[in-house]
Amino acid sequence: MTRLAIPDSFITQLGRLGADPGESEEDRLHKTLLIGASLMFVLAGLLWGSVYTAFDEPLAGAIPISYSVFSLLSVAVFRMTRSFALFRFIQLLLILVLPFVLQLALGGFVDSSAVVLWALICPFGALLLTKRREAIGWFLAFLSLVCLSGVLQPGVDHVNNLPNWLVLLYFIANIAAVSTIAFLLLHYFVGQEQRFLRLLRIEQEKSEHLLENVLPNEIATVLKERQGTIADSYGSVSILFADIVGFTALSDKLSPTQMVELLNEVFSHFDRLVEKYDLEKIRTIGDNYMVVSGAPRPRPDHAQALARLALEMRAYVEEFRREGIRLDFRIGMGSGPVVAGVIGRQKFHYDVWGDAVNMASRMESQGVPGKIQITREAYELIKEEFNCEPRGRVAVKGKGEQETWFLVGLRRESTATPGSVGPSNGNRIGVHG
Repeated sequence: MTRLAIPDSFITQLGRLGADPGESEEDRLHKTLLIGASLMFVLAGLLWGSVYTAFDEPLAGAIPISYSVFSLLSVAVFRMTRSFALFRFIQLLLILVLPFVLQLALGGFVDSSAVVLWALICPFGALLLTKRREAIGWFLAFLSLVCLSGVLQPGVDHVNNLPNWLVLLYFIANIAAVSTIAFLLLHYFVGQEQRFLRLLRIEQEKSEHLLENVLPNEIATVLKERQGTIADSYGSVSILFADIVGFTALSDKLSPTQMVELLNEVFSHFDRLVEKYDLEKIRTIGDNYMVVSGAPRPRPDHAQALARLALEMRAYVEEFRREGIRLDFRIGMGSGPVVAGVIGRQKFHYDVWGDAVNMASRMESQGVPGKIQITREAYELIKEEFNCEPRGRVAVKGKGEQETWFLVGLRRESTATPGSVGPSNGNRIGVHG
C-alpha cells in the first residue's frame, strides 16, 4: 500500500509529546493521532475564523478562533499532566459542540455552508480512540445536535454578510476538509494497524518455529490446538544415549568458547543424522545426547533405524579430529515400552520414561569407549540384520546382572528405507484435560 507523504520525523515528534515510558504501541498511536488531528483543526479554525472576521462576521470568526486557542491549551495541559483521557474528552467535546454553535451564528444549515459537518469528526475519532460503546454515545450526541439544528432552523433569522460565492466555496471547503481529515486519520491508522499485524504474524511464526524446534512436530501441533496434558504409552520403542568419554578432563584443556563450539559441531552433525532417519532427539545435557525411535511416530523398524544411527554416529566420532583433539563416545541402546509426554508450562519439554529408558542409560554409562552396547531386548529386534558380539553378563545398577551385546555393524543390506513408517505399535497422541 502506498503511504501518504507524512514526514516520519514529524509523526515521531507528535508521539513524544505525551509519551509515557513502557506504554504500548497502540497507546502511542492513539496519542499521535489525536495530537496530529488537533493541530490540523487548529490551523483550520484559524483560517476559517480569519475569513469570517474579514467579511464582517466577528461572532462567527471568534468561534473557530476560540476553538484553536482552547485546543492548543488542552495540548499544553496534556503535555504537563499526561492525562490522555482528559485530553481526549476535551478534544471530542470541542469538535462536537463548536461547529453546531458556529452554524447557529451564521444563520443555519445553508448560510453556514453545513459547517456542522465538522462535528462528524467527533464520533469518527471516538471510534478510533475509545471503546466502541463510548463511540456510540458520541455518535448519538452528534445526531442529537443535527436534529436540534433542524428544530432551531426556523427560528434562526440571522442573515450573514458572506457573499454567495463564499458560501458556495465554504460548502466545498467544509466537505473536502472533513473528508480529507477523516481519510488521513483512517489511512494512517490502518497503515499502523497493518504494521502491527505484520509484526504480530512475524512473532507468531517465531513462536511456532521455536515450539517446533523444542518439541516434535506432531506434539507441537496438538499443543497449539488444544490445552491439557499430553501423554501416551508406546508398546515398543528404542532409546539411545551417547556420552563423551573424559569430558571433564577435556573441558579443562579447552576454553569455554572452544568447548561450546566443539559440542555444537558434533551435536549438530548428530542432529542431521537424527533427521535423516526420521527419529526424535529428546535432549542434550552437557555432553550427553539422547534419541528415541518409535515415538511420537510409531514405526515397526524403530530398533533398526536407531541401530543405523548409532553406527553412523560412531563412524563420525572415530574420524573426528580438531586441532589434535580426538573424541571417544560411549553409546548405549535399549528397547521396550515407554510412556511419553510433555512436561512444563512455560518451558515445554518432550520426554520419555520407563524401564527401557533406564536400561539404555545404563548401557551407555557402563559401556566401553568406542563401543555401542545394547540390551537383550534391542538385540532380539536387530540380530537378523546386524552383527552383534556378546559381551556377557554385566552388573547393571538397580537391575542386577544382565546380558548385553556390542553392536558391530550391518549383517546385510536392509530392504527397508531409512525412516520408513509402518503400522502403529503404540497409542495415538492423546490430550488429557
